[in-house]
Amino acid sequence: MTSEAGMAKGYDIARILNLLPHRYPFILVDRVLELAPGKNICALKNVTMNEPFFQGHFPDKPIMPGVLIVEGLVQAGGLLLVESLSTDIRNRICFAGVDQARFRSPVIPGDQLIYRVEILRQRSNVVKMSAKAFVDDRHVAEAKLMALIGMEA
Repeated sequence: MTSEAGMAKGYDIARILNLLPHRYPFILVDRVLELAPGKNICALKNVTMNEPFFQGHFPDKPIMPGVLIVEGLVQAGGLLLVESLSTDIRNRICFAGVDQARFRSPVIPGDQLIYRVEILRQRSNVVKMSAKAFVDDRHVAEAKLMALIGMEA
């Protein structure tokens, strides 16, 4: 489904699983709220106490590991790229870098993470993106992401 502005809406988990190679327990995007190919994406992750990482991080005070928040941002960025590129190179996207990662506030069970990823620039086969994560209006994490397109596995 696409709005008048060309922004796709309503990606459910079945479509996400069709586009990403990740599977349980490592799929960290539950739904895509909006996607403008070649521009940006807004996606979400419902954080529940049932997440397997909460058993050890930390048993008495569960906090979502920052590295998994960044992974969720990378997966959202991957969805953006997959939907922005021609089908012949979709399977040849490789994330090559995460820079300036910052964690501003803890994410706990019951939170709903909102991922916002924007393509900053693409030169040849390198794409740079800005990624931010929010819970409600609270900015919880951010990073700069870099991907290489057309790489052979």
